[in-house]
Amino acid sequence: MKKVIVIGAGLGGLSSAIYLKKMGYDVEIFEKNNQVGGKVNEYNESGYRFDMGPSLITMPFVIKELIQFAGYKPDELIEFEEIAPICRYFYPDGNIIDAYSDVELMQNELAKLNQKDADNFPKFLDYSKKIYDLTSNLFLFDAFYSPDVIFRMDSLKTLLQINKIDPFRTVDEGVRRFFTDERVIQLFNRYATYNGSDPYKAPATLNIIPWVEYGLKSYYIKGGIFHLSKVLTKICDDLGIKINLNCEVTSLETKNNLIESIKVNNEKYKADIFLANSDVIETYNNLIQKNKSKYKYNKLEASISGYIGLWGVKGNYDDLKHHNIFFTENYKEEFETIFNKKQIYSDPTIYVSITCKKDKNHAPDNSENWFVLLNMPYLEGKQDFSKVDESIFNKLNKFGFDIKDKLDVKKDIDPNELYNLYRSNKGSIYGISSNDRNSAFLRPKNYSSEFKNLFFAGGSSHPGGGVPLVILSGKIAAKLINKKVGIKWVKK
Repeated sequence: MKKVIVIGAGLGGLSSAIYLKKMGYDVEIFEKNNQVGGKVNEYNESGYRFDMGPSLITMPFVIKELIQFAGYKPDELIEFEEIAPICRYFYPDGNIIDAYSDVELMQNELAKLNQKDADNFPKFLDYSKKIYDLTSNLFLFDAFYSPDVIFRMDSLKTLLQINKIDPFRTVDEGVRRFFTDERVIQLFNRYATYNGSDPYKAPATLNIIPWVEYGLKSYYIKGGIFHLSKVLTKICDDLGIKINLNCEVTSLETKNNLIESIKVNNEKYKADIFLANSDVIETYNNLIQKNKSKYKYNKLEASISGYIGLWGVKGNYDDLKHHNIFFTENYKEEFETIFNKKQIYSDPTIYVSITCKKDKNHAPDNSENWFVLLNMPYLEGKQDFSKVDESIFNKLNKFGFDIKDKLDVKKDIDPNELYNLYRSNKGSIYGISSNDRNSAFLRPKNYSSEFKNLFFAGGSSHPGGGVPLVILSGKIAAKLINKKVGIKWVKK
């Protein structure tokens, strides 16, 4: 039985470990933090419970497939609840609209801003669905860079219709084909941030994301998104996958073109195969001492980082929904400041998720648990995050939410702490950005071209960030390992 060591117990590491164990491998995981889940983490204080990372689930069938492959019934382990409305949007001009998966309801909301744009919403959704239909099998569910995948009939069909996936326009340019009102454009440009990218630079192929959220619908996991990490941990325990917590891998020892062992607390652990759920660029820069790949990957631009507030707020705010966005007045300037100047924008777009709207026990009576997130530049040069809170309070106050003196709990996480927690490249949330066509389609592969027994899973590798894609990265990596070592892949 071949031994696989997995570095990191994020969702990509847990996913790959489960797939590999069920396929006949001996699997062991080493995790630097004191609990599993990576960015799908939680924080508890004074009766408040917070998800620390993702707050919305798309493509739940990806999670269900993993659980089924492990031999369990998904409905017995996890409960998905559709979110309606998906999000409430607050605009600086005083307009407020709700976003819905239901097309008619969404049109009614968009009509509050612009009737013609509301009429065009179904056409935009058809355009987004076309990108999904043409690209999902090739770019999401498989290793598109592998010759046996590229030359499949469905892959060739996609490549022959390359213009239909809109790779030569930007997200913003693609959105403007359907909408004219700047507020509507801002709403749909926002989806580039799900990839950690700038909508004014990233290719319009990323306009696949609205279809995933609206067409395939959006969900919450009852109990909080961290419940998914608990479920996958239980499955690992049941399958006999050993998870070593508080065990930071400090180096990967190499010999010729192979990884020989990892070093943890000055001890070496050997295996036949190594799967890094750690950030690809960080792995090459800091864990493998001598390698050529870091020069190639360091040319890629990091994605946006974030500033997170986990705030226990006294009072009930009925005007807020489970998910809320407070938009900036000048969206383009916000991204120019973040990506071009590498500075903190003074009038940030603010996202607030409040899970106690669904799970009342996540906050004490007459209080709410606010997960606050702002887009931030990745770490480069001197950046002072100490005044971010003040900009949040000021902005929320303009929208009628004066909460500065109503906080029972206040824990803030800036890009420096994101780096320390997760060792993500320059504190980024989504690995590399897709701010040009090359990086959008050249995300690091799930295997190393330099070391034959090194593979990758997680948001920094193919197919990208976000819960379903990270879980798919684990599956893709497991399939590639199987292909290289010769154990037959059994589809269940």
